[in-house]
Amino acid sequence: MLTPMGILTTIYALNIVAWGGMLFLLMCNAAPAMCHPDCDSLDSSRRVWIEIDSQILNALFCVTGFGLAPWRMRDLYFWGLWRLSRSERTRQRGLVHLADIHSSWFLRPREVMEMLPSASSSTKLDVPHLKPTPLWKMDVVVWGNMLNTVFQICLALCMWTMNRLNRPSWTTGLFVALACLVVGFAGVVTWLEQRRIENNPIHEAVSVTAEGPTDAKPPSGP
Repeated sequence: MLTPMGILTTIYALNIVAWGGMLFLLMCNAAPAMCHPDCDSLDSSRRVWIEIDSQILNALFCVTGFGLAPWRMRDLYFWGLWRLSRSERTRQRGLVHLADIHSSWFLRPREVMEMLPSASSSTKLDVPHLKPTPLWKMDVVVWGNMLNTVFQICLALCMWTMNRLNRPSWTTGLFVALACLVVGFAGVVTWLEQRRIENNPIHEAVSVTAEGPTDAKPPSGP
């Protein structure tokens, strides 16, 4: 189903693939005609376009790194309440807020108990036990997303405060790699946990019970 957000996300992803692919080809010297007077010359078309590609990719990464920063700082605030507060009530409140925000993949013990069939239920489900989400995964996701913004700030400062003539070559590769690594790890943790919950027979049975049969037909009119 086409939605404005889906269209924008597709355009954004295609731009990253296109400009990233072009940068990869330039780094591999796939266009010898641009190596004049030689491939490593600062005045060659190859080095100029490497800089252009890098700036465009940096701007694209800033869209998510900076655009999602308010929500990531909100999560970090609740994480601080949960992990650093001295009050047990405040810690629980912080965890509850985080669990509600990330309810699509984070499962609390209370939610597991609600999924289990009651003792009086006539239907018995012979299914493996669905365990709550380990708390360390919330740490990984919150900090992975926040560190992505931090590394993106470092990358943007290097790209915008220095030019291609005086910028150390290692800075771009380092901060791009770190930003992609932390957010990628957080994304994998989220995806695996969401898949574990959705593929569990308890979750599927509860979903069918709550929504009803998918092939049910509405009653006909008089």
